[in-house]
Amino acid sequence: MPNYYFDMKDGVPVRDRSGLELVSDGAAIAHSKNLADGVRRDKPKGHPDLQVVVIDESGREIHRERIYPDAT
Repeated sequence: MPNYYFDMKDGVPVRDRSGLELVSDGAAIAHSKNLADGVRRDKPKGHPDLQVVVIDESGREIHRERIYPDAT
């Protein structure tokens, strides 16, 4: 199974060094949505640019999930 990395970014990235093995890009995108939901539950207000950036094992960015999509 491929390895995916889930970096947190609000201008300055916080790198995910360990990653997670998942079956597909779609599963990695779904996981990023779950991560964003968890952050919103734990911290309802935050930096409006905060997002989860999904990187595949080749270093290619496959998705960005905004954590606070309604923030201006």
